[in-house]
Amino acid sequence: MALSYQEQSELMRDGVFQGRIKVAALSFSQYILNEAPNVQGHTSRYRWAQQTAQAPDSMAQQLQPLVVMDGAVQSAGANVTDAALQSAVEGVVSKLF
Repeated sequence: MALSYQEQSELMRDGVFQGRIKVAALSFSQYILNEAPNVQGHTSRYRWAQQTAQAPDSMAQQLQPLVVMDGAVQSAGANVTDAALQSAVEGVVSKLF
């Protein structure tokens, strides 16, 4: 069952959830920083990864509303597994490129 608008609003402001998003974003950032330069879109991806590494709190804050809208998060709310949250963050970030 999807989260109500109230539940979504609360999760978009939840500091603990934002911390989990930050960890997922930093994990994806490290992956991108170590990928081969010939990966499609590497320049944009690398730029995002550098920005995330330099200001992870700011990036997590920017990603949080979009991550809350992900299907796995909608189904589980704050109880979403780390693996599903990682996938949600990577999906949101990939749409930004």
